Amino acid sequence: MANLGKLNLLRVVRGAPPGFYLDGGTLGEILLPGAIIPAGAKVGGEVEVFLYRDSEDRLVATSQKPLAQVGEFAALRVVAVNPRVGVFLDWGLDKDLLLPLREQTGPLRTGERVIVRVLIDARSQRVVASARLDRHLDPNRPTYRDGQPVRLLVTGETPLGYNVIVENTHRALLYRSELGQALHPGATFQGYVRRVREDGKIDVALDPAGHQRMAPLTSTIVAKLRAAGGRLPLHDGSSPEEIRAAFGMSKKAFKQAIGALYKNRELVIETHGIRLTDTSP
Repeated sequence: MANLGKLNLLRVVRGAPPGFYLDGGTLGEILLPGAIIPAGAKVGGEVEVFLYRDSEDRLVATSQKPLAQVGEFAALRVVAVNPRVGVFLDWGLDKDLLLPLREQTGPLRTGERVIVRVLIDARSQRVVASARLDRHLDPNRPTYRDGQPVRLLVTGETPLGYNVIVENTHRALLYRSELGQALHPGATFQGYVRRVREDGKIDVALDPAGHQRMAPLTSTIVAKLRAAGGRLPLHDGSSPEEIRAAFGMSKKAFKQAIGALYKNRELVIETHGIRLTDTSP
């Protein structure tokens, strides 16, 4: 069955001058305009498309992929403001996404980024956005296990660290003490559940904990070094951003990992970088 606001794999029923018509099941045939038919698509085959309603409430398919689907949160850029209707957001499609006035939490200006939930509006049955995040988070006690890898979206800063959304479902706290760098709202990371408290609140981190942590970190560093010929211009004086970009870990985790490798005589720490011990100076 085809789902509005989602990516769907649909069969091409027939071709016509406007484009391909797709089998939308109970939604009927859906037009995929000719200008955006992907290469290799043919009648009888299947294509991956995103479904939405146009300004005339017609169901339309596109081979473009949105930055977020229905049920997901994302940080999207404001591209236009209509004081009577709301703001329009760039979500990766030719048609911008409406954030209605009633779903805003404050005034927005062109160029700003806002974190929203993508949903189907109950009134119009169109795909819209909402910045009222708490309305769309699961209030039930989460069932994550300690150490579980999860996807995180940073929503804002607090005195203790950063509020994040876990797996598009729950709010959690990422403690500043767990980080080697500042974060910005809208940033996304893979993280790990530290614990689910008795009151249902979640603590998360960007790196695995305890004994589960060091082995994958050191393996990642060694693999990156091997791929780079045995040496890299990164060390404990490098910026957190450089380390995160190169290894996908915090500076704190990086320093602990290279310390462990140095202790095991697998790695040499030099003035301008690190190298494997089996690599010539």
